[in-house]
Amino acid sequence: MEHVEKKWLTHYPEQVPPSLEYEEKPLHYFLKAAAENYPEQEAIHFLGKRMTYSELYREALKFANQLETLNVKKGDRVAIMLANCPQAIISYYGALMTGAVVVQTNPLYVERELEHQLNDSGAKVLICLDLVMPRVLNVRGRTSLETVIVTSIKDYLPFPKNVLYPLVQKKQGTPKVEVLYDERTIAFLPFLKEGNESEVEQTMDVRGDLALLQYTGGTTGPAKGVMLTHRNLVVNTYQCMRWAYQTKPAEERILAALPFFHVYGMTTVMNQAVMNASTMVLVPKFDPEEVLKTIQKQRITLFPGAPTMYIALINHPNIEKYDLTTIKACLSGSAALPLEVQQTFERLTKGRIVEGYGLTETSPVAISNPIWDRRKNGSIGLPWPDTEAMIYSIERDGEAEVGEVGEVAVRGPQVMKGYWNRPEATAQVFKGDWFMTGDMGRMDEEGYFYIVDRKKDMIIAGGFNIYPREVEEVLYEHEAVMEAAVIGVPDEYRGETVKAFVVLKSGAQTTEADLEAYCRKSLAAYKIPRIYEFREELPKTLVGKVLKRALIEELDNRKESEKKEA
Repeated sequence: MEHVEKKWLTHYPEQVPPSLEYEEKPLHYFLKAAAENYPEQEAIHFLGKRMTYSELYREALKFANQLETLNVKKGDRVAIMLANCPQAIISYYGALMTGAVVVQTNPLYVERELEHQLNDSGAKVLICLDLVMPRVLNVRGRTSLETVIVTSIKDYLPFPKNVLYPLVQKKQGTPKVEVLYDERTIAFLPFLKEGNESEVEQTMDVRGDLALLQYTGGTTGPAKGVMLTHRNLVVNTYQCMRWAYQTKPAEERILAALPFFHVYGMTTVMNQAVMNASTMVLVPKFDPEEVLKTIQKQRITLFPGAPTMYIALINHPNIEKYDLTTIKACLSGSAALPLEVQQTFERLTKGRIVEGYGLTETSPVAISNPIWDRRKNGSIGLPWPDTEAMIYSIERDGEAEVGEVGEVAVRGPQVMKGYWNRPEATAQVFKGDWFMTGDMGRMDEEGYFYIVDRKKDMIIAGGFNIYPREVEEVLYEHEAVMEAAVIGVPDEYRGETVKAFVVLKSGAQTTEADLEAYCRKSLAAYKIPRIYEFREELPKTLVGKVLKRALIEELDNRKESEKKEA
């Protein structure tokens, strides 16, 4: 499995070399560099609040020095449970400056998930929003947390929004949370204000020292902490910048709609913005109308996102009212990008939107279509610089033939160090230095890669292998369909059969019979959904990935209820 013919290099953009040079610096160094080279450049725009790179760097230094007063040392874990707000960026880079390992925590976690992550990581400090404090307090006594630093969205809102914020919360029905402060529960702003701006001296081994413990979704058992080093994240950010070779330092305005607590948003938005001294326009919560307004008003040039975000925008009734033509490029990830969505979005923005591919374990991006060069519809594109990919064949115990379906394997400097405290799980996903992704795919004769589906999502009906992604692509092409998700459900005769969950476009109508006839034109009979369920929406993660696990659990619960009633 050592030698792989890199067919994809023939189709690389001229401006992107197959191998890059990376600075041997820790991730937080690039914030210092941005502050020194572009001190007055706007780093953050948050609902009217502006912060320059010089100001952001000073805030991060103060936070780092204050963490040291809490006895945070190199290697300690610091958890951040925040929406996209300035505090999230200050906490992230401040923690890294101390040599601590950041543990990004989803603010929507329920108590069980939060307790598992805090205990598994051994986090010493947690920075969180006041709104999540009831959950934090309920699990705190069962964790290793020593200090909780509490902030509010209004802490960084400009006047008069900061004054009006409680009224807005009340109007939205958000319960008011009173936080009781003591030695172990600290308010963010006073804590930060007491900090000094001296440089934090910390010796770092960028190849070995962890910057991040990023927890996977936990679709198979408890969520695992992915160990990403400073070099993993620096490399992937460099690769991201060079792939988007038309971007210019200190000139881009990046829409931060992807959450920073997800590695996709962290790398393609936050870390890329800092490395390129771009402006981050922060969106705490994705709202299609607000995003359209923001793109126009803030003259957004880069918009990394998920297909569900682009789908929501192109189907918004007021989209034609907005000028979206400042957008240069969008990198779409987390799920397949339907062709119709790509074409419609490009027509409306005059920019480029391409599908990429990666995992938490690859920091996250490993493969992407060229943005301004030759791309292939339905393909995830070409491996990034210094990255190798191949299709692994179980039969051959090695590289598959061109066009043959097998498991996608990746190796490169952005691939994780392993799973935190799980050597057995780590060993299971590596064959030598190849990371086995668990995704099924193929490579064509020109080195472009295609994802067929998740290995575990494959449906076996009557002995035939059916990949849900293929069926979803066909459903997306139907003029009435806005979103579709396909799963396998138990069937006494076939073992499994295909069920499709469908969300229709506003005002559109169709029937099961119509969809079946439509699918019959493009799919073999055994792949056609036998059951359809029309829904108002599909359950999704904050990054926009459809939660098929939630759909399956919902069906299981429904069956259990029916059994009890019978």
